[in-house]
Parts: sequence; C-alpha cells; structure tokens
Amino acid sequence: MVSKTMKKRTRIGLAAALIVLSASAFFVYRKWSVGNGSAREESLALMPTDASSVLFVDFSELRQAPFVAQLYAWAPKPQADADYAQFVKETGFDYERDLNRAAIAVLKHGQDSTLFTVLDGKFDRQKISAYALKDGSSAKAGGLEIFSVPITGAARKISFTFLKSERIAVTNGPHLGALLNAKSQPGDASEWRARFERLAGSPVFAVFRQDAAIGSSLAAQAPGGLRSPQLSTLLDQLRWITLAGKPENNLLHVVAEGECTADETARQLVDVMNGVVILAEGGLNDVRTRQQIDPAMREAYLELLKSADVSKIDRGDTKSVRLVFEITPTFLDAARKAPPVIPDSTPNKRLPGKATTPRKGHT
Repeated sequence: MVSKTMKKRTRIGLAAALIVLSASAFFVYRKWSVGNGSAREESLALMPTDASSVLFVDFSELRQAPFVAQLYAWAPKPQADADYAQFVKETGFDYERDLNRAAIAVLKHGQDSTLFTVLDGKFDRQKISAYALKDGSSAKAGGLEIFSVPITGAARKISFTFLKSERIAVTNGPHLGALLNAKSQPGDASEWRARFERLAGSPVFAVFRQDAAIGSSLAAQAPGGLRSPQLSTLLDQLRWITLAGKPENNLLHVVAEGECTADETARQLVDVMNGVVILAEGGLNDVRTRQQIDPAMREAYLELLKSADVSKIDRGDTKSVRLVFEITPTFLDAARKAPPVIPDSTPNKRLPGKATTPRKGHT
C-alpha cells in the first residue's frame, strides 16, 4: 500500500515538474521571441492590407553597416536648413540620430495616393506635442490624442498620434483613426505577412502588390537602352514584386523578385532579363560607348552586371523570378567621380528570346 502511494506521488511529482518545465520553456520562448524582432513585426502588422505598396527601413541596423557609412560619405551633403535646425532644437528629435525604424504604406485612391507611416525612435512626447500645437490642433479619438499640423506651402495637413512613447503613426490623409482601426481581410493579411517574413533578414525592403500596369510605368522611366515592350508585358503579369537590400561588410546585396502564377511567364521573364543583361554588357563594350563613358564608370557597370544572377523559384502556387546583384565601393566611387551614363542600344534591336550565354542563375 505504501509502495503504491509512493509511486502515485512520484507520478504526480513528475507530472507537476513537467508542467512547470513546459510553462517555463514557453515563457522563455515568448520572452525571447518578443524581444527579438517584435518592434519590426508590430510596425508591419499595422500596415493597411489594402495598401498597394509597403516600404520598410531599419535605420538602427543600417547605421552599423560599413557600406552605409560609405554610401553616406558618397552622397552629396544637403545644405543646412534653418527650419529643420529649429525643429530639432524645439522637439529634441533628429531623424539621423533618433529614428530607428520606418514602415510606410502607400494607398491608392484613383489618381491620388495616401501615405500611412509608423515610426519607431526616441521621441520627447511633451516637446513634440507642444511643437505641433503651435500651428496645429489636437482631438481625442478612440483613446488617442491625434494632432493635425498644416504642411508648409500646401493645403493639406498631416495627422499623427503617439501609439506609445517610442512609436508614432503619421498620415497625410484625413482619417488617421480609421487607418489605425481598419479591419483587415484574413487572406490579405496573410499574403502581406508571408512576404514580410520572407524578407525578415533585410533591413530595407519594398513590397509592391500588382494592381496596375507597373511594367508600362517602369518602361516609361527606363533609359532607352533598357526599354523593352516584351519585358513590360511580362512585368504586368506579376502579382507581387519585392525589392530588398542587405549590407554585408562593404557590399550591398540587392534582391529583386517578381511573383506570378504561370510557369511559362516565369520562364520567359528569366530569358528576357538575361537578354537585357547580355545587351547591356554588349553596349558597354561598344566602341562608341567606350568613347562616351568614363573608363572607371564603365568598369563599375561591368562589375555590377557580372554579379547579376537571374533564377526561377517554384513555390507551388506561385512562380518567382529573382534577380540578385551587388553594389560595391568601386561602383560608388566611380559614380561619385563621373555622372552615370546608360548606353543606348539601337531602337529596333530586339531582346533575344533566350539568353545565348548562360548566366549564373538557373531556370
């Protein structure tokens, strides 16, 4: 009898210990996961699911990257702005020092666009609120104090609110409260989240949901040597486009990816993009181009093109085409010394249907 009682107590003790250990493990996991990446995830979770595009930048991570330091040294320095200096003095906020992350959504309304932004950083709430009320106003809505401030030289206003001490939501639209409280469609939310998770390793990225002729838009802005009606048509068939950058030592790895549902579209896009790279390399080696372009700039372009890798990825329901390339200090240095010139190919020169020279990517 005593033996049975002891065994029963032992089993109860082991079960209790198991429960405690499981609860502790769960608590540690929750604490670790919330402490790592939660600010980024929370910002992105606030993005409206009916947005046409989302841009994310982790400034706190980029500030530590050697490549970004070189990029900052390469970029022209803006002239001192007296108004901004006064803003920094009165609010205590300097974006170069205090802004940690920014998530920006673009919402299309016909020909008009609205921006919705979530900013994470070091904010002095009292000073910023006082500065906003100098020329603006505030109102309570849904437990939040929403400030409206006129934009200099424009009829519209911007509205912002503190979601917490280190987070501000901003929009140039009239209904900030509606954007914050909008109910998302589960399907839309999961599609955005899947792409955000796929880009989790990149401190800067943009996601575009295809709802218009983006190919035609890009073609209209591309230099003559890179225009292709065939490429524009294929880009218009993409459902999603992502662009991401990740600094690594003194390099910037850039990854562009387009998603579609048809395998044939993906194959054609791989061939056309490889063709564009081949034509660009040929243009840079043309005698006339050699005479027109700075030698260092030409070598920098060739270096960039040689790093290009075009590949096709099958994710089941979607087929993706990925373009990867690297931007190096050599490219930045050449671009600083000489204005960039894109070689213009002959207008009626057709892109090859298939790449005649195999690239690094696979199809």
